[in-house]
Amino acid sequence: MNKSASPASVFSLDGIPPAGQLVPLGLQHVVAAIVGIITPAIMVANTCSLSGADRTLLIQVSLIVTAVATLIQLYTIVHKIGSGLPVIMGISFAYVPTLLAIGGQFDLPTILGAEIVGGCVAVVFGIFVKQIRKLFPPLITGTVIFTIGLSLYPTAVRYMAGGAGSEGFGGVKNWSVALVTLIVVVALQNFGKGVLKLGAILWGMIVGYLMALCLGMVDFSAVGPAGWFQLAAPLHFGVKFEISACVSLAVVYVINAVQTIGDLSSTTMGGMDRMPTDKELSGGIIAQSVVSIAGALFGGLPAATYSQNVGIVTVNKVINKAVFAFASLILLLAGLVPKLSAVLTTIPQAVIGGATISVFATITMTGIRMITSEKFTMRSSAIVGLAVALGVGITQVSGSLQGPGFPAWIHTVFGSSPIVVTAIVAIVLNLLLPKEKENG
Repeated sequence: MNKSASPASVFSLDGIPPAGQLVPLGLQHVVAAIVGIITPAIMVANTCSLSGADRTLLIQVSLIVTAVATLIQLYTIVHKIGSGLPVIMGISFAYVPTLLAIGGQFDLPTILGAEIVGGCVAVVFGIFVKQIRKLFPPLITGTVIFTIGLSLYPTAVRYMAGGAGSEGFGGVKNWSVALVTLIVVVALQNFGKGVLKLGAILWGMIVGYLMALCLGMVDFSAVGPAGWFQLAAPLHFGVKFEISACVSLAVVYVINAVQTIGDLSSTTMGGMDRMPTDKELSGGIIAQSVVSIAGALFGGLPAATYSQNVGIVTVNKVINKAVFAFASLILLLAGLVPKLSAVLTTIPQAVIGGATISVFATITMTGIRMITSEKFTMRSSAIVGLAVALGVGITQVSGSLQGPGFPAWIHTVFGSSPIVVTAIVAIVLNLLLPKEKENG
């Protein structure tokens, strides 16, 4: 047999491996990513009070954006947009606190307008990544990620209780479903093996969903009217530009670009035994920014690399691009079928809360690991402590930045989400506070 016609190895970057390996390995990435793709869309839809059809469309676009973003990362455009590395990209939880804050104060078109501006800022970051990344050492990035995790806990608990304003909020049925979902997730994460462990969140949601179905908590009214094929029309939701919202989200885009550097580095170190090149980092950040800008025109939410899928690469060392392309094509197909997306909108909020609180806990602990990855000193303690205290403290006190003398935009930028204040304070303190001398 001609050697050149032999199936490629899953441990090589190029070529097509046997279907018996390609399909299960690709589906594994779909299972790991699917909850992260659809859940932010459901949360934003709830916050912005979207109708059933628009909720379905938001999930559709999230799946399509994930698929397109992943393909661009894999195969690049004009050798500058995309990293060329084996990663899954999709809608990110890191943006959720700011998206919900903007959506609650304004609306979905304002979120989408802020995405376009934030994406443009992130493109500039990607172009000058080599010069800018020194402002974001692990201490700063970890502090912001830690704050993102903390800020998501109230959202998860509201969902576990049934969703604010819902009938039966805080009732036994909601909490029972949420806790069963959480228990299954934690049990499989710690005692499961193979696909059970990797897809723990998905399996937990399935168990929680079935329990909710038995308790009469699932509403299928949006499924019947949904069609079998649909493409989102450009500007269906519209776009609005509110300066304060744009500034808030732009800061989060920059922080998330730094996290992308970490994910791409983990991918190359874990699967390829090397660090990524500046060109790969730049292309990766530019790609996720360009996709976010284009996706916003159709109702897509901000995209980022998926750390859970990076984790799979570091464990199994599978880096073949065809595996990731297969996963993205499955997601693309799902995004083109409104009927499937409508089914996903029937997931009760209690199920989502029970599944995602473990995700938010993981985000928080990722931040802590980054903070403590280098020597933790009194200086580090001051930077982290003050940044988190101001960022979280201001947002927990309603109206703290809405008193006499403060224009309305101050609250939107600095008081609606803790991420902006935390990031700014951490960066400024890191630049101003004197570094401690090494003991000789």
